[in-house]
Amino acid sequence: MDAAKEFRNNQKAEKSKKIRLIENAGIATIVGLSILVLALLLGLFIGPGPKSKGGHDTVFFVASGDGASRIAAKLDQENLVRLPLAFKMLVVLTGRGSDFQIGEFEIPSGASPAKILHILTKGAAISHNVTIPEGWTNGMAFERIASSPILGGEMPAMVREGSLAPDTYQVQRGDTRATLVNRMVQAQQRIIDELWLKRAANLPFRSKDEAIILASIVEKETGKADERPRVAAVFVNRLRLGMKLQSDPTIIYGITRGLPIGRKILRSEISQNHPWNTYVISGLPPTPIANPGRASIEAVLNPPDTKDIFFVADGTGGHVFAQTYAEHEANVAKWRAFRAQSENQEQRLEGARGSK
Repeated sequence: MDAAKEFRNNQKAEKSKKIRLIENAGIATIVGLSILVLALLLGLFIGPGPKSKGGHDTVFFVASGDGASRIAAKLDQENLVRLPLAFKMLVVLTGRGSDFQIGEFEIPSGASPAKILHILTKGAAISHNVTIPEGWTNGMAFERIASSPILGGEMPAMVREGSLAPDTYQVQRGDTRATLVNRMVQAQQRIIDELWLKRAANLPFRSKDEAIILASIVEKETGKADERPRVAAVFVNRLRLGMKLQSDPTIIYGITRGLPIGRKILRSEISQNHPWNTYVISGLPPTPIANPGRASIEAVLNPPDTKDIFFVADGTGGHVFAQTYAEHEANVAKWRAFRAQSENQEQRLEGARGSK
């Protein structure tokens, strides 16, 4: 009896041993397969990607509304990933499906899916510049913004003349035109709000809007930064004395809405009765004639203490100033003589070219 019992126990032990061996082999197989799968996945996720189409960095655009599937397909089209499905799996596993940024991103050739995902969710988008120079009208600014191939969306409604801050603005592909216009309006409002608090006492205008109007005239009268304060002082002095501003750019604005006229102003245009013609109207025109920069706004809000009430071009790109009409007449005579001499030289050069 004891021998039979021992035999049975041995059989059970042998059977248990075989079962444990099978179980251990199964576990080892599962672990091995898991390691293999993990290694394959890691290779797909963090291993180097394929060589891009051009063999160099690729500018990749993520548009508004692009999800993981769409982005994976676009990456595949650009030959930036080996398996689009692997990229989508990586997005799901990392939970970054809602982190994609809109814009253009530079992806190196051979970048791993993990690196591409980091670039598209955490990297800096490529910036582009849109420049609106000082003294441009709203029409000029809107034309440039509308023609930008970087910006999207429709143009917003036209804003009040003078309410756009001239500057160079960084934008990204996918930004909207309306957003940029809003940024420019807000920037101009911040500038006038800040400088208004620092304005001089007893200025001959009472509102921020009037300050912008006068600053726009100063902006169009001179392109020399060091002259803006003195030009501003002339107009401030004229307003205080009740004199007409007599600014040529205001005549042009009434004719072309600020576009270059391409010729001399006619005598008939000097006396033309329109709301912006400061040779006809007293005080300030009803709206700005351009978008003034910060320096021109600052100049009219804090003009230097001078007695100048006249200025005329000096033939070098600047102006000469005067306190009396007699001084001004002498300066005008010099300017006319300089201009006549210049025109004669141009005519001689034209004649010489025509005789060849």
